[in-house]
Amino acid sequence: MNEEDRIRKAFQPKDWSEIKVKDSWQIFKIIAEFVEAFEKLGKIGPCVSIFGSARTKPDSPYYLLAEEIAYKLTQKGYGVITGGGPGIMEAANKGAHKGGGRSVGLNIELPHEQYSNPYIDPDKLINFDYFFVRKVMFMKYAQGYIVLPGGFGTLDEFFEALTLIQTHKVAAFPLILVGKKFWGGLFDWIHSTLLEKEHNISAPDLDLITIVDTADEAVQAIEKFYSKYLHKPNF
Repeated sequence: MNEEDRIRKAFQPKDWSEIKVKDSWQIFKIIAEFVEAFEKLGKIGPCVSIFGSARTKPDSPYYLLAEEIAYKLTQKGYGVITGGGPGIMEAANKGAHKGGGRSVGLNIELPHEQYSNPYIDPDKLINFDYFFVRKVMFMKYAQGYIVLPGGFGTLDEFFEALTLIQTHKVAAFPLILVGKKFWGGLFDWIHSTLLEKEHNISAPDLDLITIVDTADEAVQAIEKFYSKYLHKPNF
């Protein structure tokens, strides 16, 4: 037996049936997360999901901007949904709480960074083990996405929503990037490379994205979109 065979044998499960049983039971855990989230979020009314980095500090201009956006959304009758953690998420929940609006937190269990912030309504905090279940909830119960500067998780959530709207898998809703200086380079690359050079997207796809700098502009973009449509779930 050569070295490659010895390594393969060492890492091969001794009982494949046990692995399959564990996979089957995992399905029930996934279903349970969906059921709990559907029951809690099905009655919250129109909300906007706000995303951004968990690492943003309270003295950051983006933290203060997220708080202002959330507050102003509540004054227009919207609730706010966040990932439930610190940073931009905390700021948005804080703004919603200050405005007396619905403050929802979809928290994810992570080994670092993530913990639920104190500005979430107690009956609207949901903890998830699975990222994909959590992302479904963001889109199903939000009438818009407002995305502030963040890392890989923020980009993942933004691009998934953009893809689902582009492919008509969900009803269109506003996708708003806040911070022209932060997002401008990415948008320029999308335009110059994906659209003009490689032709991987179509020009109308860029119209799905709005880039703003202020809280008023972000809220106005939501209001403008829904001046034409009734509020309704996205699925």
